[in-house]
Amino acid sequence: MNLWLVGLLRAAWIAGTLPILIASVPSSRLCWFRDTLLGFAKRGKTLQSSSKRFTVPQRFFRHFYWVAVVWTTLLLGSTWMYANYTAQLVSEVSEPLLYSNIASYLTGGSHISSWSKSHSTSIKQRLMIWRSVFLLLLMEVQVLRRLVETIYVFNYSPSARMHILGYLTGLFFYTAAPLSLSCNCIPEVYEFLVSGVAEFIVRGKNQMPAIEIHLWEFVNPLMKLGWCQWIGAAIFCWGWIHQQRCHSILVSFTISEGSLRDHTEQVDEYVIPHGDWFEIVSSPHYLAEIVIYAGVVVASGGADLTIWLLFAFAVANLVFAAAETHRWYLRKFDNYPSNRLAVIPFLY
Repeated sequence: MNLWLVGLLRAAWIAGTLPILIASVPSSRLCWFRDTLLGFAKRGKTLQSSSKRFTVPQRFFRHFYWVAVVWTTLLLGSTWMYANYTAQLVSEVSEPLLYSNIASYLTGGSHISSWSKSHSTSIKQRLMIWRSVFLLLLMEVQVLRRLVETIYVFNYSPSARMHILGYLTGLFFYTAAPLSLSCNCIPEVYEFLVSGVAEFIVRGKNQMPAIEIHLWEFVNPLMKLGWCQWIGAAIFCWGWIHQQRCHSILVSFTISEGSLRDHTEQVDEYVIPHGDWFEIVSSPHYLAEIVIYAGVVVASGGADLTIWLLFAFAVANLVFAAAETHRWYLRKFDNYPSNRLAVIPFLY
């Protein structure tokens, strides 16, 4: 199951990234393909079309984050419980096994080396599980904030629309991304949950052992993770803070836009946003999201191809959308700052 799940996720990320890369090739023969893909990616102010066919309200953005919060919380809680269970299991078993194997070694036994090998494998597996917990915790922090923003901060215009394929892509991303962060241990977590449910059904509630939750035992292993995890978390927080700031600027930009509409008959008045990373790129909230997922890659240790493919999809999708937003700004404003690029400072 593990190889099947990992292979499916990797294939899905590649299948989602390749069309964007192809559409980004500067060839006149691919203009039709690029325009088609842009039609799927447009939303809000960049989707200026009187037809509502194959579109949904842009406020449906909150669906992405409801799905993400519920799904990520489920994966985080399950993986965290399993990680704590394996830690308790190893601590209970390792000491008797150690004394048994030392006695065997002193009396001429030869399986001490095999125990050492299995014990080191167990430690490596436990580290991978706790790393997955750490990554899911970062994801939880991100999607919770985004859900709060879509409910209480952003005020989407009733006329703002998005293409239904863009909507489905968002649902796919926020389902597959948390799963990609924990896919290497999900089969074991699934078996752990199924066993627990089966035991509950057979033994009944009254016969189940009492569950004791010690917060420190849940948190302490996370404090012992390596420097990669904490550097990645620092990068994640840097992007997270700047994305929150840029979203606040966008909200004030929307308020200004609304004020203009209240006092004029024009319905397409917009102002140029300023502040924070808006001074260097047109879509700093996309740049911040790239930084966020770069932090996740670093926190993963950089050895998991699935997470790299997730990052590649996120970057390709965000850069592609940011380029269209940048072109819209340039068409809209004659005095648009010439030093601003689309999304990547000094590059693009």
